[in-house]
Amino acid sequence: MSKSGRPREFKDKTVIEAAMEVFWTNGYEACSTEDLCKQTGLGRGSLYNAFGSKHELYEHALLRYHEAGIQAQIEILEKQGLLKDRLRALLNWAIQEDFSNEGRRGCLLINAAMERAQRDPAVERIFKQHVELLEQAIRKAIEIGRNAGEISQQHQTSELASMFLSSYYGLRVLNAAVQNREMAAHIVEGTLASFF
Repeated sequence: MSKSGRPREFKDKTVIEAAMEVFWTNGYEACSTEDLCKQTGLGRGSLYNAFGSKHELYEHALLRYHEAGIQAQIEILEKQGLLKDRLRALLNWAIQEDFSNEGRRGCLLINAAMERAQRDPAVERIFKQHVELLEQAIRKAIEIGRNAGEISQQHQTSELASMFLSSYYGLRVLNAAVQNREMAAHIVEGTLASFF
């Protein structure tokens, strides 16, 4: 293979996912090039030839996390069944994700947004895209539920979607910060009770 094609070898899922683990554990600022080289198995030169910079690799890692996460969440919301069951499944998915992570790492995108969104346009863009796609899927699910008579017509679909999204992200932040499954279960029941 020619030298010009070599950097592309490293831009694969395995390397990006390895880097994602380091950023997820350490955050962006505390993540050193040495940490990334150790986790990915690449030398400093190879890492920078492949990705240009630590920040570019960070973007790849966030996008990888975003793509996998948003797909899983949308699939839950688009399943057949009652709206209440789908919304509960999404909340339970979040609990499972947040409590199965080693070291109470929480959601990588929420962590990135809290650490860097105000001063990093790439982080802001990726997180905003994630939230918008999730909100669209929630709005679509709620609209279908309203049309089927499963949920009150008292509030606009957009208001209900925003309220659910707020509860969802509040749950995820608390899961990471407090790690209290009983509290998480109460939040799920309280959130659903406010809709149905």
